[in-house]
Formats: sequence, C-alpha cells, structure tokens
Amino acid sequence: MAFRDLIPWSKSQELAPVRDSFDPFLTLHREMNRLFDDVFRGFAGSNLSPIMEGRFGWPKVELSETDNMLTVTAELPGLTEKDVEVEIAHGVLTLRGEKKAERNGEGRYFTERYYGAFERQVPLEDVEEDKAEASFKNGVLTVSLPKSEKAREGIKRIAINTH
Repeated sequence: MAFRDLIPWSKSQELAPVRDSFDPFLTLHREMNRLFDDVFRGFAGSNLSPIMEGRFGWPKVELSETDNMLTVTAELPGLTEKDVEVEIAHGVLTLRGEKKAERNGEGRYFTERYYGAFERQVPLEDVEEDKAEASFKNGVLTVSLPKSEKAREGIKRIAINTH
C-alpha cells in the first residue's frame, strides 16, 4: 500500500463511495467535512488560530463531578507537563500550551496531526480555587477542584411524586 492510499481524498480525484452502491448521504457528509476542513485550515496562519482551535475542541476535555470534587481531565498526547500551563482566574480554569512539530515538514505532504498553540477555558462555580491540584501522566492532564461548603450546602434533593 502506498502512502498516498492513506489520504482520504485529493483535489484531482473524485470521492469514491465506500459501499458498493452509491450513497448520496455519505457523499454529502464527506464533502461537508472536506469543506469545513478547508475553511478552518485557512485560520492556521492567522492570529485567530489559537482561538479557533480552542473553540472547536482541542484539547478534548472531560468534566466529572462528585458531591465533594470537580475534576477536569484533558487529553494532551505528545506533550509533557512543561508544555502546559494551568491557571484559575475570576472563576475560569484556563489550560494553555503549545505542541511543537516534531519535523520541519521535509518529505511530508499530508498530516491530520495538530501542531501549534492552544487554549481551553472551563467556567467554574463554587470551588475552592486555592486548593486545586493538577497532575500529568501519560499525556493526560487531571485538575482536581474541591467544591466549597457553599456548593455542598446548596444541594437539595427533590422527591419525584408518582400520580
């Protein structure tokens, strides 16, 4: 298999349906993905790049909550703790950093990997910001934020009545 066979499309060839029969919805889906990829790829060299990337979901985050703790987990493959900054200010958790290219582009003509600066913000409510802790292991950043007493007192269970 040649390297070019891994590329899902090229401008000179038409998209071939994966299935034996023609599927117009699959073709529409692929064309829309290609269109959006082309549009947002245009922001790569502009000052909007970090804003656009953060807004459209990189890095991927997961929020989990218990009665006592809010945990924010972010996938940051290929990065170390030295590449990432974690800040809390005015009730907003900010994750920022930069993933640098491993190569300078020689011999590469297609990539789906992301490189560049990123920033992701998560609004917080009723957490003890001064007791926040962060850890980084295997490309996963975990920020643990204990909930304040106010947040724990504000929870009231409501019984559901059946008629």
